[in-house]
Amino acid sequence: MAYDYDLLVIGSGPAGEKGAAQAAYFGKRVAIIEKAEEPGGAAVHTGTLPSKTLRETALFLSGYRQRELYSISVSLDPGLAVPRLLSRKDAVREMEVARIHENLDRHRIEMLHGTARVVDGHTVEVAGPGGSRSVTGEFILIATGSVPFHPAGIDFPDTSIDDSDEILTIDSMPRTLVVLGAGVIGCEYACVFAAMGVGVTLLDSRPNLLPFLDTEISRELQASMVRLGIDVRLGEVAASVLREGDGIAVRLASGASLHCDRLLNAAGRNGATAGLGLEEAGVRMAPRGCVDVDGEYRTNVPSIFAAGDVVGFPALASTSMEQGRVAVCRAFGFEYKQQMSALLPYGIFTIPEVSAVGLTEQEAAAKGQAVVCGRALYRDNARGKIIGASEGMVKLVFDAGTRRLAGTHIIGDGAAELLHIGQAMIALGGTVETLIETVFNYPTLSECYKYAAYDALGRWPA
Repeated sequence: MAYDYDLLVIGSGPAGEKGAAQAAYFGKRVAIIEKAEEPGGAAVHTGTLPSKTLRETALFLSGYRQRELYSISVSLDPGLAVPRLLSRKDAVREMEVARIHENLDRHRIEMLHGTARVVDGHTVEVAGPGGSRSVTGEFILIATGSVPFHPAGIDFPDTSIDDSDEILTIDSMPRTLVVLGAGVIGCEYACVFAAMGVGVTLLDSRPNLLPFLDTEISRELQASMVRLGIDVRLGEVAASVLREGDGIAVRLASGASLHCDRLLNAAGRNGATAGLGLEEAGVRMAPRGCVDVDGEYRTNVPSIFAAGDVVGFPALASTSMEQGRVAVCRAFGFEYKQQMSALLPYGIFTIPEVSAVGLTEQEAAAKGQAVVCGRALYRDNARGKIIGASEGMVKLVFDAGTRRLAGTHIIGDGAAELLHIGQAMIALGGTVETLIETVFNYPTLSECYKYAAYDALGRWPA
């Protein structure tokens, strides 16, 4: 059968863009169907890049990094803070959109503007400004991303209640903010607003902050957030959220109550599959609107693949890109990029940053695996002293038997960048001696690896 395209991609976020480019690189005819005016998806317009840009802008405008080093006290004009925050976010978005357009043009990928509906394993109906039309492809890649989850009982139309997309459209800085949900998104936004002088309360029903992290790093982050001025309340459940006068009242199951100018609900995200017609086309779905896929990112309909946030965990822009590439290579049988690395790095852009890869001390204990941990503190590092980093730590987890590095966990400035040294070491089987023998630039935070390795060596069982 002759198809209009070899590959139809629905969605132009990280998974869609990279998957499409991968197919086009090998000479396939590719079209991306995108309902938004510009490509990029949530990563560019409402999620990854905007939130990280807001963080950097908040750190700059608040003088946060200079406060302790130079004893600087900065007072922000609330009327100017929000326009400056949003203007930088918009500038970064425009630059990234331009890059995506250039990438698609270079690979001769066609953009079809409109809302997609999957008819069957090879056909997609596209409803655009000029009407509807059907297009066919040998394969279809679903890369529609995710949308904020809206729990029942919260009046989201209220102008003082936001989800993680809407918070980016605020026109004034609140005096007080309650954040429901201490996941990655909730923690990141809590830190951004606290750095800008907003009184932030962070609520979560779980007893520990970001429990997937190494426990020691999680506790350090919680302590840092408290020092930043955030009221962290774990083990708390919001029983009701109601408009009360000029603000929002949050009643807690414990009987306590909070009043705030603004509320951010950050209680997770759902797969953006509503209206796609996947179930009607026979595609098996997973909870929360996600698409069920196998290890090749293939659905139960052999010609339909899915990648990125729409398939659920881990729902990171970095993993979404790789999933899109792997899915396309598997679909067409390219002898290239057959699987995604199992060694996934996490970057959490709180204040301070947190990043992790590999085994935690707690995971090792649960598996009965003997490990030795070493730590190096930023405040003991020459570069740390120069930049005034009073908080920060590199924690390394080594397998006690093989002496190989098994996990890297960092909190502090540049954590997400520093992590990749540990990631490469784990992937290549580096040992504690490898790090001790390595010559690092001086003065750099990277030297923390060497001294964390020395610390571990000093703790090694005789």
